[in-house]
Amino acid sequence: MKLFVGLGNPGAQYAGHRHNIGFMAVEAIASAHGFSPWRSKFQGEVAEGRLGAEKVVLLKPMTFMNLSGQAVGEAMRYLKLEPADVVVFHDELDLAPAKCRVKTGGGHAGHNGLRSIHQHIGEAYHRVRLGIGHPGHKDRVAGYVLHDFAKADGEWLDDLMRGVADGAEKLAAGDFSGFQNAVALRLQPLRKPERAPQAATGAPRQARMADAKAKEARKRVEAAKAAAPDGPLAQLLAKFSRKD
Repeated sequence: MKLFVGLGNPGAQYAGHRHNIGFMAVEAIASAHGFSPWRSKFQGEVAEGRLGAEKVVLLKPMTFMNLSGQAVGEAMRYLKLEPADVVVFHDELDLAPAKCRVKTGGGHAGHNGLRSIHQHIGEAYHRVRLGIGHPGHKDRVAGYVLHDFAKADGEWLDDLMRGVADGAEKLAAGDFSGFQNAVALRLQPLRKPERAPQAATGAPRQARMADAKAKEARKRVEAAKAAAPDGPLAQLLAKFSRKD
């Protein structure tokens, strides 16, 4: 069994915030893979289902971001899991928008949700770092993460969430590279159609030239017929031109 945790803040006023991209990720997985309806449990909301061979519990802590560890710790103990069975989806300032990286262990880098989880279960869990970019100065970070995604962000955000859902089975199986590849595949720009090879385009051109030559030949024949004499004079000429 695996516990997938999406970090965010509860309430409609926070739903579109950059800080809530973790909630968005687990919601995308639940929707794409037919998980059970969300219900209240473990100081949060949970949905259950399967990803490949693994049973997976999705958790959205309702404690607010800074106390997320309370919900994660309670769920992990109740389900008798180890930190290695836990995957946390969270916003990452140090990654460009639309980038996605999986990391195991390490510090919390000032992220209050991760800080709280560290305090309750240690740091030996896995994180899916979902890039939101950096506002450029640390004084602007709070206002940046606690603000809705820009309209232009929708161009990559939807594909990022689809990619997370696409790769969820690989993530549950511990294939982190496969998961990241699935996400990257969704985010690849559309390729422009390749130009047809010259050999393929040459044949129609040659056919058009042949048609033009045939039309010109027919015109010459018709012109020659029109110029030929007709009537009694033509018959007289034909008589003298015949051989005995």
